[in-house]
Amino acid sequence: MSEVEVWTRACANDGRAFTSLFDRHRDRVFRHVLRLVDNAHDAEEVTSASFFELWRRRGSVVLVGDSVLPWLLVTAGHIARNVSRGTRRYRALFDSLPRADATADAEQIAVAHIEEGESVGCLKAAMRKLKPTDVSLVVLVVLEDFAVTEAATLVGLSHGAARTRLHRAKGKIREQLTEARA
Repeated sequence: MSEVEVWTRACANDGRAFTSLFDRHRDRVFRHVLRLVDNAHDAEEVTSASFFELWRRRGSVVLVGDSVLPWLLVTAGHIARNVSRGTRRYRALFDSLPRADATADAEQIAVAHIEEGESVGCLKAAMRKLKPTDVSLVVLVVLEDFAVTEAATLVGLSHGAARTRLHRAKGKIREQLTEARA
């Protein structure tokens, strides 16, 4: 079936026809976007957004050479530039924020305790006060060097929830170790 026929069916709200277009062009759009953004994750997001826009604007999309691919590539380029611009703005804002005095990380405090010959008991006591999921996160990320995204998947949390819980768990451990040290 020609792409024009598939596009006509997709414009008539045929999801299978649209899926066929997605299967035909996703790899090409992804490769195009990957050259324009910083990482594969952003390229996946831009590719998805491009096909979403194709579906959303299907009534006004003009085929070029009997294909939606040129429209997709141009749209993906625009979305990729917006993502890159947003990332640059975020980085500039982040870099402009004032830095607080460096505070010791929970991991650094624990290493200092061990190096000073103190018992690991303080760390164990601090870990016992955490919820089991938080302990798993600390062990996977801090001790086993897993990425937060991998650890989140392993413990059944979203990436954002895992980052938040890990941050809070490190803070609780830091408090406990600081108190034990005093």
